[in-house]
Amino acid sequence: MTTGEIDYNDYEAFARVYARNSESNPINALYERPAILALAGDVRGRRVLDAGCGPGAHSAELIDGGAEVTGLDLSADLLAVARERLGPDVPLHRLDLRRPLPFPDGAFELVLCSLVLHYLEEWGPTLSEFRRLLVPGGRVVLSTHHPLMDMRVSGSDDYFGRYAFTEDWQREGRTMHMRFWHRPLRDMLAAFAEAGFVVDEIREPNPLPEMAESAPEFHRHLTRNAQFLFFALSARFAR
Repeated sequence: MTTGEIDYNDYEAFARVYARNSESNPINALYERPAILALAGDVRGRRVLDAGCGPGAHSAELIDGGAEVTGLDLSADLLAVARERLGPDVPLHRLDLRRPLPFPDGAFELVLCSLVLHYLEEWGPTLSEFRRLLVPGGRVVLSTHHPLMDMRVSGSDDYFGRYAFTEDWQREGRTMHMRFWHRPLRDMLAAFAEAGFVVDEIREPNPLPEMAESAPEFHRHLTRNAQFLFFALSARFAR
């Protein structure tokens, strides 16, 4: 990295700080994680790809629910944290979701993708890979930035554009420089359809009720402001 250049999305440098925060942060623990797992439903006996598994919190919940989980992430350090959490028997792979994935067609019945796609400028290659990896009738459940949240954070008044924006996260006295991509809902829906998916459900959930007592400021914010969007998709297959 050259002098003066900001290193964005540097999870390698902040893996353990991020893992500790995401474990207990109310937005993760009492909002995003329970919402996407509820959307996944009954996973007993299902082969599940946790695409962007990070430190493994979602994978652990899926395994507790009876799923056979494979995890992948771009960050080796986050995968190391996941390995400590999940033990030696869960397959974990360092892979880039912007590239073809080394799994056979129909390898999974469910793909769970939590808060990953907003890091990607292009969704098409990733979604096409998800579809290839699914059995007939397979599903994707995913969460991503709500476009209204993007506008709030970026300060932009451009809902329909597609553009990168940055945000600094403060974690345990350290600053993580983050870069995300804004896209409107219509672009998301077009990307799903182009990749061969049908949208079964779109959710804008509220946080768990206990957040009102344990973290009232977060609860007030999340019950008044759009934060994330949640989708359940089914793969279309030719008859």
